[in-house]
Amino acid sequence: MSEELPTSIYDITVKDIAGGDVSLSSYSGKVLLIVNVASKCGLTHTNYKELNALYETYKNQGLEILAFPCNQFRGQEPGSNEEIQEFACSRYKAEFPIFDKVEVNGKNATPLYVFLKSQKGGIFGDGIKWNFTKFLIDKDGKVVERYAPTTSPSPLQKDIKKLLGVS
Repeated sequence: MSEELPTSIYDITVKDIAGGDVSLSSYSGKVLLIVNVASKCGLTHTNYKELNALYETYKNQGLEILAFPCNQFRGQEPGSNEEIQEFACSRYKAEFPIFDKVEVNGKNATPLYVFLKSQKGGIFGDGIKWNFTKFLIDKDGKVVERYAPTTSPSPLQKDIKKLLGVS
């Protein structure tokens, strides 16, 4: 009874933090960095700070960062959607979109993460290992890279610039 995998990231609809439907096709033609986030992780401060810097630098050139809160790793994202948004926007001044809390692994994994993992497996298998795993998607919706949670966002600039066509 397995569902067919979408053929493109643009075939997927997700929920925004307020529960509304968002078709990822609305991001067609943009470079996407998709990240599973958590507010109580040791990696939180560095990642939010550097994600904000990347977004500020490249948002007008076609970069979108899509953050998906996840509580599957030691319960490090326990809050409600409202609390998560308040945390990210107040404490870290995040301007990039934050979506509905999701599961990234297991039978309840959101279709987006099932798709992402099918396109780019990890070094130790397909499962997401921890908070702040990052997927880089090109303007055509192709998953071009997967970065480990311990890879901070700043070094991704080189890959992002290449996909944006900027120097």
